[in-house]
Amino acid sequence: MKKIVIADDEHKILMSLEYSFRKSGYDVFIARDGTEVLDFLETITPDIILLDIMMPNLDGYSTLEIIRQQEKFKNTRVIFLSAKNNPKDIKKGLEMGADAYVTKPYSIKKLLQQIEDLLRENNDIETI
Repeated sequence: MKKIVIADDEHKILMSLEYSFRKSGYDVFIARDGTEVLDFLETITPDIILLDIMMPNLDGYSTLEIIRQQEKFKNTRVIFLSAKNNPKDIKKGLEMGADAYVTKPYSIKKLLQQIEDLLRENNDIETI
């Protein structure tokens, strides 16, 4: 079962995404900020991490920076899921190493498809 960590400080978004991903067969881990994401990463290696940018304690940018410094997460796909829709923010997120940047509001159906595409790319890379 594919593992996904979802980090957002908005309860409704977390519950909606958790429901959708569990229904689609994912093992879901919920974090309310970047420090909780890092806590999960001490015990699991997720396939996907969905990161909001504006979170308390440790924001999405800082969290991604820490994740990308660790070799064991080189195949973990990270998607920013943010209300920050300025082209400069999107460019910054992708340049920092995010695999995708999705702006809120979003379509869960499209988000699921994008994640499936990223995971398929990972599988293609691993089989080469």
